Amino acid sequence: MLIRNDDKDWNHARSSEITPLGVYQDRRQWIRQLAAGAAGVGLTSWAGRDALAQGATARPGKLPALPAAISKVAGAVTMEKPTTYQDASTYNNFYEFGTDKADPARNSSRFQTSPWSVEVEGLVKQPRTFALEDLLKLGAQEERIYRLRCVEGWSMVIPWIGYSLAQLLKQVEPLGSAKYVEFVTAADTKTMPYVGSGVLEWPYVEGLRLDEAMHPLTLLSFGMYGEILPKQNGAPVRLVVPWKYGFKSSKSLVKIRLTEAQPRTAWNKSAPQEYGFYSNVNPNVDHPRWSQASERRIGEDGLFAKKRKTLMFNGYEAQVGQLYAGMDLKKFY
Repeated sequence: MLIRNDDKDWNHARSSEITPLGVYQDRRQWIRQLAAGAAGVGLTSWAGRDALAQGATARPGKLPALPAAISKVAGAVTMEKPTTYQDASTYNNFYEFGTDKADPARNSSRFQTSPWSVEVEGLVKQPRTFALEDLLKLGAQEERIYRLRCVEGWSMVIPWIGYSLAQLLKQVEPLGSAKYVEFVTAADTKTMPYVGSGVLEWPYVEGLRLDEAMHPLTLLSFGMYGEILPKQNGAPVRLVVPWKYGFKSSKSLVKIRLTEAQPRTAWNKSAPQEYGFYSNVNPNVDHPRWSQASERRIGEDGLFAKKRKTLMFNGYEAQVGQLYAGMDLKKFY
């Protein structure tokens, strides 16, 4: 991963690592059509787009894969080879659909993602319910590649499509008393077979400090690999917080609430001795049952191959480290 600290230290990509101009322009056109609600790319409705994205074994059908894409976000650049769409869409944590990594792709077909809206409430001047179409129109969407890890020590490289969550939060004007942002995931007992099980408390709730939520790297995502999100990956809209473990990135969002008190989050309530509120990627803090000093990149190596060294803040220390200045990161894990 390449990190930009200032102009003179900028590491330029090789021409072979940059997405071709024609591909980039095609992608931008698709994004504009999606945000405008136009038919575009041969799909006449959200239902049609939804149907295209749900084939877990199919790769994206309208846009090419991104074998060496480049993305610039808040001074960070990554040019790692993306995980295959097959792996990214069939190896998932989404406990509403099951606890096995293959369960979400198998069990999410009946989940309805249209119509959809997200309610933003709490300590804001302008509480509002946003239809999905309104969310898409809020900002120019950019393609970004983040390395998303989950706490078990595996990771993926996924080209997300979306924009900074800050653009949405600015629309509702947070009050001065707001210190945290709570995220609530859909909990439909009719189409999410594990909602109501004893695995977690439902609905799934996660949270960030307000400054974390407003950071440019915190992404509100609507798609990946040039298509809308598959249901098993959090359709139709999810959070991506790339310097934290994957369970912090709430899927299928239905409510965002700004609060003064720190939210009680799903995994922290379930196992507080194992999952703290911050859940930053920190190789120096072991999970009680395993080391977090190394990780396995899905699709890149076998179970017995040498693992990668886990990077502090998932490699984004230069961008987000200042958020935690003076904090004991072993205490606030």
